[in-house]
Amino acid sequence: MKKHFLEIDSVQKSFGHQSIISDVYLKCETGDIIGILGRNGCGKSTLLKIIFGIVPADFKFIRIDGVVQLKSEALFKEISYLHQDSFIPGSFSVKKAIHLSIPNEYLQCFYEDEMIQTIQDKKIAHLSGGELRYLEIKLVLTNPSKFVLLDEPYNGLSPLMIEKINQLILDNTSRKGILITDHNYQNVILVATQLTLMKEGKLHYLKDKMELVEKGYLNSGML
Repeated sequence: MKKHFLEIDSVQKSFGHQSIISDVYLKCETGDIIGILGRNGCGKSTLLKIIFGIVPADFKFIRIDGVVQLKSEALFKEISYLHQDSFIPGSFSVKKAIHLSIPNEYLQCFYEDEMIQTIQDKKIAHLSGGELRYLEIKLVLTNPSKFVLLDEPYNGLSPLMIEKINQLILDNTSRKGILITDHNYQNVILVATQLTLMKEGKLHYLKDKMELVEKGYLNSGML
């Protein structure tokens, strides 16, 4: 399977006189799950929104397979984004949400999922929080984009549902490059092939999870 590459280079973002992101470089290829950890307000979610193109940066380069992407429309085809909040209207049926999001050639495989079979005849408004989050994550992982940005995918989920979502992420790694950020650092560590840490506006690549302690993000007893 052909590898694809996403590069984010020289990203800078300030709010007022405060620099939030300073000269960040990040590279992700299909097969990667890059975990982005950091404290509240450090710029993790802002970075994902800049990559997706829904928050403007003061400066940035985004390249896909070596080609600089200047238009948001091009990025939307190549990158999918899971927002922290639900993005499917509650008035939709589950089937409508699926058929609007997934190409016909992927539908049969999509419906083979046991969890999807249990909710396919429901309205979005009648799903539990875990069911809705599972559906949303499966939608962004199944569509044709090469890269997926997951912003707080574990928020408010039970341990059982987190296990299902971790498996869903791992099952799609071979054909996607995935960036994931979440306060549930244990599960980010569990699925990530590469850990990074946002601190003081910089993105630090880590050799192993023990660097999370060395750089002050976690205490030694938290791993």
